[in-house]
Amino acid sequence: MNMSVWIRQSNRWLSIFFTLTVIANFVYRAAASSEPPSWLTYSPLPPLFLQLFSGLYLFALPYTAKWRRRERA
Repeated sequence: MNMSVWIRQSNRWLSIFFTLTVIANFVYRAAASSEPPSWLTYSPLPPLFLQLFSGLYLFALPYTAKWRRRERA
C-alpha cells in the first residue's frame, strides 16, 4: 500500500476517534456535576496532533507532486 494512501486512511480514522473523544467530553460534562478526570479532558489532544501532521502532509502532497513533475521535465 502506498504511503500517502496509508496516511490518508489513518487521518480518517483519527478524525473519527477525535470526534468520539470530544463527544465523550460533552456527554460527561452534561451528565456529571463534578469535573471530569484529566485523562478524559485531554484525551482529544493526541489524535488532534496526529491529525495536524497528517493533514499538513496531505495538504502539501499536490504541491510537491507539481514541483516534482516540473523538475523531471
